[in-house]
Amino acid sequence: MTAEELVFRTVGLSELSSVAGEIAKRLDDFKVWLFYGPMGAGKTTLIKAIGNSLGVQDPMSSPTFAIVNEYETESRDLIYHFDFYRIRNEVEAYDIGTDEYFYSGNACFIEWPEKIPSLIPSQHGKVTIQTEDNTHRTIVISVHDGKEKNRV
Repeated sequence: MTAEELVFRTVGLSELSSVAGEIAKRLDDFKVWLFYGPMGAGKTTLIKAIGNSLGVQDPMSSPTFAIVNEYETESRDLIYHFDFYRIRNEVEAYDIGTDEYFYSGNACFIEWPEKIPSLIPSQHGKVTIQTEDNTHRTIVISVHDGKEKNRV
C-alpha cells in the first residue's frame, strides 16, 4: 500500500462491509465515486454495501436500464447510483442531467465511468475492483481532489 491509495486484498463478502465503511468515511469530502472493474467484478455489490453502511432501507439494485437510481438514507440524505454501461455517448449521459447530480452535494456512485470521462468532476473518489477468483477481489481506493495527483 502506498500513501496514495488503500489496497484491500482477498476481499470476500464477509469483508465487504469494512471496505464500504472506508468509502463511507470519505463521503463528507468526496461525494462522487467512480467504480471500475470488469463485468461481474462486484461493483454493484460494493455499492449496496456502502448503502447499507449509510442506512439505506430500500433494496438497492443496478440501474442498468434506468441509468440512475435514487435512494434515501435513514438520515434523509440522498444517494444516486449510476450505471453508464448501456449509454452510447457522453451526450446521452449529459442529457439526463449528470451535472446536476454530480454537483448536488449528494453522494454519487458511478459504474462504468470510463464511458463519460469528460463529465467526471475533478474532485472524486475512485474504486478499482480486480477479480482474484470466484469469491475474492482486490479493491483499491483513492481520492482525487483536482490539485494533487491522488491520496487517501
